[in-house]
Amino acid sequence: MIETFLQPLPHGITLSCRAAGERGRPVLLFLHGFPEGAFVWDGLLDYFSRPENGGYRCVAPNLRGFERSSAPTDVSAYRPKYLVQDIAALIALEAAGQGGQLAALVAHDWGGAVAWNLANQQPHLARQLIIINSPHPGTFVRELKSTPAQQASSAYMNFLIRPGAEKLLAQDDFRRLWSFLGNPAGGPGAPPWLTDEVKDQYRTVWRAGLTGGCNLYRASPLRPPREGDPGAAALDLPLAMLTVSLPTLVIWALDDIALPPALIEGLDAYVDQLTVKTVPGASHWIVHEQPALIAQFIQAYLLQK
Repeated sequence: MIETFLQPLPHGITLSCRAAGERGRPVLLFLHGFPEGAFVWDGLLDYFSRPENGGYRCVAPNLRGFERSSAPTDVSAYRPKYLVQDIAALIALEAAGQGGQLAALVAHDWGGAVAWNLANQQPHLARQLIIINSPHPGTFVRELKSTPAQQASSAYMNFLIRPGAEKLLAQDDFRRLWSFLGNPAGGPGAPPWLTDEVKDQYRTVWRAGLTGGCNLYRASPLRPPREGDPGAAALDLPLAMLTVSLPTLVIWALDDIALPPALIEGLDAYVDQLTVKTVPGASHWIVHEQPALIAQFIQAYLLQK
């Protein structure tokens, strides 16, 4: 059974969370992306909280700016260091009985951007890292700088940072957001997983506000260069900001239009203990499309520890 709660953090941010499993058990923390919300993990929260699947305490927060989580108005408040601060504070509370350490941090899309940073800066907060279609900053910067195909695939970012993007996204019952998910109108012809129930869950998140999600893009330089905006071309990240010592599983859907498989090439230069599982025929929304396979990959990886 999924519980929902508001979790105040010591630095003044509150995160709305979804969870399953008993407090005091080893903790799995799940981070969502854009334009999603914590609800996308419900099936995995339920699965991994069951005694036969490990009996974990499973928690999925809504990132700042999403659903009922705090939504600061300053764009700079959405820089990665503040998102990492939120998650580190949540870990301290949820994993207090586990020495302040997660069994694993699981993340997709923008949640993965937070997770890569946290794993680099505070690796003691988790025993394992599991990333689902979220590019490592080292390979992402490389591709954004030098690969026209990636620049074209990421061109949508320049739409999301424009003034008033959130108002445009909300028009016509979120027509543009449904197209992100595979169907322009969210109607007939939508992917099989995009049921009426799931659509209503998305609408609940989106109606709470889209500015926070757009601010993630506005606060980050990781976007294609364009006239007057160098974006990623201006970045020169030192290796010390990119290395990850945690045992890391990367699950990559190969039919991701925005994040092609070139982004996992050379990943072992940054991640010491890397396992990669690729999934042909799956899109960026693999958590929706193949939840049983995702659970299988995660469970097998957890058992290695």
